[in-house]
Amino acid sequence: MSSFSRFFGFGGPMARLDGDRIYLRPPERRDWAAWAAVRAESRYFLTPWEPTWPSDALSRDAFRRRWARHAEDWAADQAYTFFVFRKADNALIGGIGLSNVRRGVAETASIGYWIGARHARYGYMTEALKVMLDFSFVRLQLHRLEAACLPHNKPSRGLLLKTGFQEEGRAREYLRIEGRWQDHILFGMVRGDWVKI
Repeated sequence: MSSFSRFFGFGGPMARLDGDRIYLRPPERRDWAAWAAVRAESRYFLTPWEPTWPSDALSRDAFRRRWARHAEDWAADQAYTFFVFRKADNALIGGIGLSNVRRGVAETASIGYWIGARHARYGYMTEALKVMLDFSFVRLQLHRLEAACLPHNKPSRGLLLKTGFQEEGRAREYLRIEGRWQDHILFGMVRGDWVKI
C-alpha cells in the first residue's frame, strides 16, 4: 500500500481535485442515482466506445460492487477512480480514472474517461483530464500515462492530442468493445511532456 493510499485510508478516500469549472471526487454510495441517470440517458452515446454493458449495469447492486472495488483498488495503489462534477450545480457529468497502476521500473498507469451525452463538447473533459494529469504526475509521482481509443473516435483522439498526449501506434484487437475485439490507437505521455504544457 502506498503512503498516498494510507493517507486517505481504505474506507473510501476523501479527496477532491478542483479545476475551474469542474471538480473530481471519488465515488460514494450516495452517488448511485445520479450516476445511473446520466449513464442511462447517455447509453446510446457511450456504448459504441465501451465494453458490452451487462443486463444489470445500472442497478444499485452493480454500483455497490463497483464502489467496493474502487475502494480496494485505491487502497492497494492499483487504480484511482473519480467522478466529474460541474461546480455550478454539483451535477455528476462523467468519470475519469487511472487503472493498471504499475510501480517499480515502470511507474505508469492507463487513463480512461467518459462523459454524459448532454455535457459533451463543452470542454469539461479537457479540464478534467488536465486535473487528472496533475494528480497523476505530482500526487502519485507517476512517470508515464497511457491511453487508447478506437480509430474512429475522433473526439477522444482530439482530446488526447489537445492535452499533450502523443500518438504512439496501433494495437490490433486491443480491447473487446461492443462485444468484439477491436483495434485501438495508443497514446502516451511522460512527466516531461506534461511539465512543458
